Formats: sequence, structure tokens, C-alpha cells
Amino acid sequence: MKVVLQNLTKVFPSRNKKSNEEVVAVSDFNFEIPDGKLIGLLGPSGCGKSTTLYMISGLQKPTSGKIFFGDDDVTELSTENRGIGLVFQNYALYPHMTVKQNILFPLQNLKGADRPSKEEMLERAYHAAKLVQIDELMDRKPSELSGGQQQRVAIARALVKMPRVLLLDEPLSNLDARLRLQTREEIRRIQKETGITTVFVTHDQEEAMSISDIIVVMKLGVVQQIGAPQEVYDSPQNLFVAKFLGTPPINVFNGSVKGGKVYIGEDAVLEVTNVPDQEVMIGIRPEGFNLDAEGPLKCKLANVEVMGRDVSIVSTHEASANPDIRSIINADNKVDTSSEIVRYSIKPHKLFLFNKETEERIYFEVK
Repeated sequence: MKVVLQNLTKVFPSRNKKSNEEVVAVSDFNFEIPDGKLIGLLGPSGCGKSTTLYMISGLQKPTSGKIFFGDDDVTELSTENRGIGLVFQNYALYPHMTVKQNILFPLQNLKGADRPSKEEMLERAYHAAKLVQIDELMDRKPSELSGGQQQRVAIARALVKMPRVLLLDEPLSNLDARLRLQTREEIRRIQKETGITTVFVTHDQEEAMSISDIIVVMKLGVVQQIGAPQEVYDSPQNLFVAKFLGTPPINVFNGSVKGGKVYIGEDAVLEVTNVPDQEVMIGIRPEGFNLDAEGPLKCKLANVEVMGRDVSIVSTHEASANPDIRSIINADNKVDTSSEIVRYSIKPHKLFLFNKETEERIYFEVK
């Protein structure tokens, strides 16, 4: 099911009686979610991602704009009539019911011609349970399940209705690290098997990038960038996107372009064309450093962390906007820990220039 968001805006009234300044949670959101794709809505707390999800679900009404499921305008349609499956962060299972009863509950609430027979209900319940691999736990109560199993019950309950669109609101937030990894892989598998158009809300960029077909990065209600995860990582449109994506995060420097050369402090690290002389912000991904005894970028060595196949070098530079610079190099490279200085050459495709004032990307070509 294709989902189209057309000039979608949500404004909340001010809670400050003195200023009466309204809060724009989502501003003029335009996007077409392709049929059968998994979309990650990504951004920090307060960016409007959950509000967007709630407008798609019908739990919140847009201040302006329209929502289409396929060719159907569902903007004014109630939640129960939209054909959506919704999974919340807190699972919201009924503690007095068994797993089977929890999964059956949405079907039992259907009325009229939409209500399946008891046999069909059971068949659909077991099919959904098998899909999320909890079909052997049907007689247990939620209190007898792990957090990951409870989350699977919540997903099965959403799937049993055969929704046109599946909406997941930070479904992994309550799980430990190992379960998060396992469950997000399960969500991706289920989505691929069912082919249901899915919107996944998270503040965790690693989660979004690992399972999404397309990510939407938001900030203060405004869409910053939309694209395939790797494309957005490799080509951020502004400094916010560059800083938000990536673990470890991108290294940011105060720099300048003079005479076709990019300077970090006094170090000319790259020759570029098509960029006039100006002060800039420079972003370099951790994997964008080459350990090079003759390299132009000189940093003060602070620490070396061996991480198996990779080595993380922690250093400092007077032009760095971060307290530390973190570079990731192959463990085959030997770092002279007795030296106070570490030198790098920079991979051009891992370096980004941003306007000092607007923080928008400045595109360049390498000489």
C-alpha cells in the first residue's frame, strides 16, 4: 500500500500563557512511501517523528495537509477504519490474557461482515504467531515472557488484522542490546515476508540504517533529508544530518578554504575546485583518515584502542569542534604510541564542507 503525505503539518497550541507561541511539531511534510517498503523515521527527541506516525495512524489529526493510502484520502478517517497495525514502545499487552487471547483480541472486536469465523480467527492468530516465532508460547501470560517475546506478541497482534500499513513506534527501546539486534532483524524478516508497507520510528540511527529501505531524517518538525541509508550517510545535505548519522560520530573541525585548498588550522589537507575562499565547517568520517607519516593533518595523539579488526585512534587538534578526534583504521596498521604526534592524509570522499552560517553542504571537486 502506497502512503502519500501531502503538505502534512501539525501545530500544537502554546502551553505558555504569556507568549501564546504555537509549537510546530511537523512542518509541511511531503513524501510518498512506496508500496511494500520499510521506512525509518529518524531524529532526536522532539523532532516530530512520532507525531507524524500518529497522524498516519489517525490518532492525531493534522492541522493541515492530507494523507492518502493508495488513492484513498484517509485524512478524516478514524483509526479503526484505516486498516493499520500499530505497535507501541510499551507493548500494551493485556496481562490477564494469554498470548493467544492477546493476538485474537483485535479480530474479536470486529463487527458485521468484517468479523471472521472462529476457525478463521484461530488460523490467522496461529499464522501471525508463527511468523514472529512465538507459536509455542500461545498459552502463556505476558508475565511469563521475556521482553523480546512480549514485543513479538505485540507485533503478531498488529499483523493478525492483515493491515494495509504497519506502524512501529520505537518498538525496541525497552530491550537490551542483544535483544534489540535480534528483534530488529526479525522485524526486517517479517516485513520482507509480508510485503506490508511499514513505518518505523526510532531515535537510534544504527537501527534505522540497518533495516530501512529509506530513511527520513527530521529536526524540529522539518524533514532534513530523505534517501537510502547508505546514500544519506555518504552524502549528507547538511551538518545536522552528517552529525546525526554514524557511529562513532563524524569529526567536525573549524576550517577554511583559501586559494583552492582546505585548511584545518594551519594544515592544508585537500586541494579542491569550485569553492570560493571562505570560513567553513569541515566534517571527516572516522574511517576517512589514512595513517600517513607524511600526511598533512597533524594531531596530538591521546590514546589507541584496539578493537579486533580495527584500531580506534583518539587524538586532538586545536581546530576540532569536538573534544576528541576519533579515527578508525585497519588493525594491520601499526601506530607509534611513543610519538606525541599522529599524522593523517584524508580520503576525499569522506570529507564534507559545510557553510559556516547555514550549515548547508558545500559541494566540491578534488584537484
